[in-house]
Amino acid sequence: MSLVRAHRRILLATGAGALVAVLTLSACSGDLNGKSGGGNDTNFVTGTGGISTVAKGKRTAAPELTGKDLEGKPLSLADYKGKITVINVWGSWCAPCRGEAEYLEKVATDTKSKGVEFVGINTRDDEVGAALEFEDDYGVGYPSFHDPIGKLILEFPKGSLNPQAIPTTLVLDREGKIAARALRAVDDEMLRSMIDPLIAEK
Repeated sequence: MSLVRAHRRILLATGAGALVAVLTLSACSGDLNGKSGGGNDTNFVTGTGGISTVAKGKRTAAPELTGKDLEGKPLSLADYKGKITVINVWGSWCAPCRGEAEYLEKVATDTKSKGVEFVGINTRDDEVGAALEFEDDYGVGYPSFHDPIGKLILEFPKGSLNPQAIPTTLVLDREGKIAARALRAVDDEMLRSMIDPLIAEK
């Protein structure tokens, strides 16, 4: 192999590595797919706090996610039918995910008796070790799908309140329809503002 070809291969490899690094770093706020706001072909409204909501009767059904949790056990979104379900998309490498973890766990504990369940979608963690350590560090008691390449995330329909950033938090109503979404890290106050109206729904 000539020196020119060898040099060219090194440059290409370096460039590919840099691209992967950029995508990883931007993932905590970057667009994953679909649309980020309301428009003529959507039914949702985004408030000033970054929370988008959909009125009852205009909501889109969430996909029927199935897979395995971080311990390799089967996990299905169908298990939460009839419950208000909070879905949090996260990664152990994501700083905002670490910032919101305690709030998610607190609200999960506080609202369980009111028929609210939490489930995570852990993404871009190739191995489960770091994700399990994250859950242990932050006392996360609810299960998470292991979705290392984002396959489950892409099942959400475009134009709906689909996940578009990491972290994203979605709230499903009792019928399994997407009622609210936050494309940012949440605290307990934001979570309650997304959940409480659904608890009150008849």
